[in-house]
Amino acid sequence: MAPSGTMRLKIAGRELLLERADGSEQSIPALWLRERCRDAVSMDLRTQQRLQDPSDFDLGLSLLAVAQPTPGVFRVRFSDGHEASFTAEDLLAEAALPLHSHDTPEPQLWDASLREVPRVRWRADPPAAELFAWLEAFLSYGFIIFRGVPTRPATVLEVGAQFGFTRVTNFGALFDVRSTPEATDLAYTAVSLDPHTDNPYRAPVPGIQLLHCLANETRGGLSTLVDGFAVAEVLRRAEPEAFEILTRTPVRFKYLDAQTELTASAPPIELDVTGALRAIHFSPRLDFVPLLPGAQLTAYYRARREFDHRLRAPDFELRFLLEPGDLVMFDNCRLLHGRTGFDPAEGLRHLQGCYIDMDGPRSLYRVLRRQLARSPAARRSA
Repeated sequence: MAPSGTMRLKIAGRELLLERADGSEQSIPALWLRERCRDAVSMDLRTQQRLQDPSDFDLGLSLLAVAQPTPGVFRVRFSDGHEASFTAEDLLAEAALPLHSHDTPEPQLWDASLREVPRVRWRADPPAAELFAWLEAFLSYGFIIFRGVPTRPATVLEVGAQFGFTRVTNFGALFDVRSTPEATDLAYTAVSLDPHTDNPYRAPVPGIQLLHCLANETRGGLSTLVDGFAVAEVLRRAEPEAFEILTRTPVRFKYLDAQTELTASAPPIELDVTGALRAIHFSPRLDFVPLLPGAQLTAYYRARREFDHRLRAPDFELRFLLEPGDLVMFDNCRLLHGRTGFDPAEGLRHLQGCYIDMDGPRSLYRVLRRQLARSPAARRSA
């Protein structure tokens, strides 16, 4: 992008045209610009919330005058009499955001060939730049593995609190993953678990899961991760009909025990309004497709088989041993996780877990980015 100071401005009726030094233009409608006025008349400067309902603005709003009092800053007068100042840099940055953007790093899709697995040494109070780097890796790859986390019981809650608020479920704020008699979930047994997302029977589904290894005395019990978005994109290209079926077939997921009965419906592959991947809902142990007409049901089963077999293919799977002090944090709406089976007679395998929601890490990432932009020295100190 050309430096904002080299911008030329001109009015074209209901639009402002920002012309860069290379001759390219960015068109900004007057009403879109009016909604972004950040003066004391338009916005409460403490809360950054609007004082006016933008639906009350004139749909025919136009621009009467524009001036550039200082490089990169321009002042606009609107047809409703309001005047406000803007920076070209801020407006161009917002205009360039993808339609589905969370204003955080875009997902970097991966498969079993991933070499730079995001593994870092845990620190309870890291510098802002280091914490920002952790979040950038997590938001890009959908997971991060911390090494050297103290193996005190409930430490996973302290790690989760570093990034967001704990999500309490019927399993509690904290849950123990170990083989137990009369288990209420297959996670609490020693059997192998195919790739799945957790809690698809909830509304909303917990966004992030953390699993902390306290003990692992068995030869089995390897943890697995699969990038569901990467597999879904391969399916979209290779089997577009199967992909479409999985995005528009609502599947009912169900969990029950003596005190709980939870159900929710969602397509195995969920898209946002732009057609971009939003979430994966997949757990063959818990899914119940509705009784669709015969041909439609057959097509769904074929599509699910295609997706499931790709999810379980070794070329998409990361397999690793969680050792005592290791903690993996992963996006439960993007990544699928599982484990190999193990023999509890060999010794104890004990993980502790918790859930937090995705808005915590995203918010923290944006706050740190803002802080580091104001203090570049803090970024260099990490």
